[in-house]
Amino acid sequence: MGPSCRSSAGAMWSAGLGRAAGRALLGLLLTLLVPNSGAAKTGAGLVTCGSVLKLFNTQHRVRLHSHDIKYGSGSGQQSVTGVEASDDANSYWRIRGGSEGGCPRGAPVRCGQAVRLTHVLTGKNLHTHHFPSPLSNNQEVSAFGEDGEGDDLDLWTVRCSGQHWEREAAVRFQHVGTSVFLSVTGEQYGSPIRGQHEVHGMSSANTHNMWKAMEGIFIKPSVDPSAGHDEL
Repeated sequence: MGPSCRSSAGAMWSAGLGRAAGRALLGLLLTLLVPNSGAAKTGAGLVTCGSVLKLFNTQHRVRLHSHDIKYGSGSGQQSVTGVEASDDANSYWRIRGGSEGGCPRGAPVRCGQAVRLTHVLTGKNLHTHHFPSPLSNNQEVSAFGEDGEGDDLDLWTVRCSGQHWEREAAVRFQHVGTSVFLSVTGEQYGSPIRGQHEVHGMSSANTHNMWKAMEGIFIKPSVDPSAGHDEL
């Protein structure tokens, strides 16, 4: 890893806090969100509020990921990366509304709706701000907040065609506060997260910022999206 990714103590460092609690939360979620309680791995094909899923960058074939490792430069907040592995529990994110609500459990996510993506194992929200990313010098993307509560820089607008976010469709996430798109362009870190890809914000919409819903537990839609009831 280059010097820009190192702190005075060396490279990135792991806080190691809350990991056991986060794993317990993930286990609880996956226990509760079973088909008999209103969740499904198949069904209407829509991404809904409250669903827990992994997001796959279709260009670079990595999943959005975070962990108890902080950036050694920039904001010093929890790092967000892309990983090739499909079975890493640190790649689960929960779909939530803003702090004022607007995304009740089971409601289909609309194209153009602002959501929060909360990292299940650490309780921090996907976040970006005006810091340079360590490798590409684009805009840093981090995970921020405590127990799912951060600030207004945690909001991302789902950019897709049609009325709702479909699970089989590739979508973009555009940051509400700074207008950048959640992106991967191929840069890879060295130790201690060797081989993981940098995730950052880019100002332009392109093939580097297309994402698809992959593995996860999807809450069954609470309303029929074809009935014309769009309010969430």
